[in-house]
Amino acid sequence: MNTAERTQTETNPFADLFKSQKLKSQKLRGGSINERKRKLKLIKDWVANNSNKIIKALYDDFKKPEVEVLLSEIQPVAAAARHAIHNLHRWARPKSAPTPLTLFGSHSSIYVEPKGVCLIIAPWNYPFNLLILPLIEAIAAGNTAILKPSEMTPHTAQLMENMMDELFEESEVKVVQGEIKTTQQLLALPFDHIFFTGSPAVGKIVMEAAAKNLTSVTLELGGKSPVIIDETANIKDAAEKLVWGKFMNCGQTCIAPDYMFVHTSIFDAFEAQLKKAIKKEYYNAGEVNKSDYARIVNKHHYARIAGLLEDVVEKGGKISFGGTANAEENLIEPTIITGMPNSSRVMQEEIFGPVLPLVKYENMEEVIEAITQKPKPLALYHFTKSKKNTKRIINEIPAGGICVNESVLHFTNHNLPFGGVNNSGIGKSHGYYGFIAFSNEKSVLKQRVGLTSIKFFYPPYSNLITKLTRIVAKYL
Repeated sequence: MNTAERTQTETNPFADLFKSQKLKSQKLRGGSINERKRKLKLIKDWVANNSNKIIKALYDDFKKPEVEVLLSEIQPVAAAARHAIHNLHRWARPKSAPTPLTLFGSHSSIYVEPKGVCLIIAPWNYPFNLLILPLIEAIAAGNTAILKPSEMTPHTAQLMENMMDELFEESEVKVVQGEIKTTQQLLALPFDHIFFTGSPAVGKIVMEAAAKNLTSVTLELGGKSPVIIDETANIKDAAEKLVWGKFMNCGQTCIAPDYMFVHTSIFDAFEAQLKKAIKKEYYNAGEVNKSDYARIVNKHHYARIAGLLEDVVEKGGKISFGGTANAEENLIEPTIITGMPNSSRVMQEEIFGPVLPLVKYENMEEVIEAITQKPKPLALYHFTKSKKNTKRIINEIPAGGICVNESVLHFTNHNLPFGGVNNSGIGKSHGYYGFIAFSNEKSVLKQRVGLTSIKFFYPPYSNLITKLTRIVAKYL
């Protein structure tokens, strides 16, 4: 740490915590893989033994249904811990690398080492999952971590602070709570890695702060994840899957289907199936089944989404289903909109709520052009029976991830890298990919003692050496 960094750190209210974690991270570098696995087991067992507390905290924050907590908060974390425990020895093992003929006699390998002190900043929409899951990856890689949960979900944040205080010394893992000022103070510290999940706008702020310390980052961002329903799709199957993927967590999901292109030949039939699926999954006797439907997280976000609907109507769009809102409960029912111009806010901003725009299309060219003119999405969903169309979409549309005939479930496969591209994110996480994100891949070349192939090319450079070098440069 240079003088400027040391002065900056010493005047920071979290300086002592950072220093203690820095010292601990040095000790952990020589720690065993079994010790890391022991810590992962602590997390796994705590989650299993305290699931009711997690369910209650999420309900108290925004009335998230128990099944959704189990599926989207608890199960992914437990599965990630089990996956890391099972695979960690293999992930951490040094790997041999091919050695070129010019280095004949030497041996090349790749070692993975912890980055050091890590900062994990989580959002409010999946507050337990999106803080604890990257922590699992950080611990698997041998790091210490400071965790910053969202202040918008205070019950879950407090639960996680209690959890970490129970499981770890603060020199190893510590939850720090606070609002924007707290985040700014943390970002000023020279962390070895920052893992941030949130909006692209805040992601830019995090990246700018990290650049001042040349800190590496993983940015899990968001954006408008499109859906393409082509003329060959099974519309009933597509509607059921998309309704679940869209309206789970009241649409507050970074990979939720954001807007849909539906082929004109099936548009009316698909819209009818969509309404039928919504009624089946979320309504009882004509009313929203409130026990199965989460709420908008706070008044600010409620007003933002209500404003999107007002803008649609003002610009000539149509609310074809839903649209009813209850400000007292932060509740907006599942809503379908059609006929909105491309200039409307719902077509320009990430919706992050229970509003689903449908857009008619005639040919795949216009869909590909429309999607590729926007920032690259975090996810893309294609419903089809056409292998030709799927191949074209995979090849021609950049995206962080793609599901074919499914929505959002690629997040749950810890053998797949998860993350965005450019505006939707930087870096990958989950499983091995998350382990690598929190690790430094260190190159190691071991050479024999004595005569080596490269010694033939040491100076003085005779004509023979020059000729040999020309041959090597050309052929090897």
